[in-house]
Amino acid sequence: MCNCQIGGRGRAGKGSLSVRSAKRGENMENMKVPNHIAIILDGNGRWAKAKGMPRGYGHIKGCANLESICDDIKDLGVKYLTVYAFSTENWKRSREEVEGLMKLFRSYLKKCMKSAEKNHMRVKIIGDPTAFDQDIQDKIRKLEEFSKDYDELYFQIALNYGSRDEITRGMRKLAQDVAEGSLNPQEITEDTISGYLDTAGVPDPDLLIRTSGEQRLSNFLMWQLAYTEFYFTDVTWPDFHKEDLIRAIEKYNGRDRRYGGVKEE
Repeated sequence: MCNCQIGGRGRAGKGSLSVRSAKRGENMENMKVPNHIAIILDGNGRWAKAKGMPRGYGHIKGCANLESICDDIKDLGVKYLTVYAFSTENWKRSREEVEGLMKLFRSYLKKCMKSAEKNHMRVKIIGDPTAFDQDIQDKIRKLEEFSKDYDELYFQIALNYGSRDEITRGMRKLAQDVAEGSLNPQEITEDTISGYLDTAGVPDPDLLIRTSGEQRLSNFLMWQLAYTEFYFTDVTWPDFHKEDLIRAIEKYNGRDRRYGGVKEE
C-alpha cells in the first residue's frame, strides 16, 4: 500500500488558485483555477473519420494535443492533471487499432520525458501496466523515475485503467493486510481506502472534462469523483485547445460547491 502524500488530501477544491491572466482577457481575472483537473480524452476516432482519415491518425493528433494541453495546464496554475488515455475495455478494439496505440504509447512515453523536464512535471501511470509488453513497462518505469523529483505539475496518465479494476486490486491488498494483522478492520476509513488506490496521496479532482459529447464516466475515477464538478463539451479531443480549457474553468467558477451542505442565505 502506498501512503505517500502528494499535496492536499480530502475533498476536491481546497487548493484552488486564482488566475492572474489568460488570453481570453479580463473575464479570467481573479477566477479560481481548479487544483486538479481530470480529462476523458474522447473523440479522436470521430475527429479522424470526419476528415476522411483512419482512426489512428486521430490518435496521433490527440497525442500531440495532450503535449500542448500540459503546457496550458501549467500556465494556468493547475497543479494536478489526470487523463484517461487507455481503458481496460479498450483492448476490445480492432487488433490494428490496438497495435497502433501501443506504437503511439512507446513514442509518447519517450517524448514525455522532454515535456516533464520542460514543465518540471512529475509523471505517474495509473492502472495495471502488467498487461503491456515488457518494453512499454520499462519505458513507464524510466519515465516515472526520471520525473520523480519534479513538483510544479503532477501528471497522471491512466493506461490500462478501469476504476472497478483499481478498486478491486486495492481491496485485495487491503484484505491481505487485514488477514496478516497489519490492518485493523475497525480502523478502516475512507482515507484508508483511498490509500490503497492507484491515486493514493493525490487530491481528488475538482473538475472533470469530457470531450466529444458523451456524458458518462466510462469507468474512470469513480471513487475519486464523488464531489467533482463535471463539464461536457461537443468539441473532440484533437480540437480541444486552451480557449476550451478556459471556458471549462469559467463554467466551474459558476458552480456552487456545497459538498452536501446548505448554503447560508
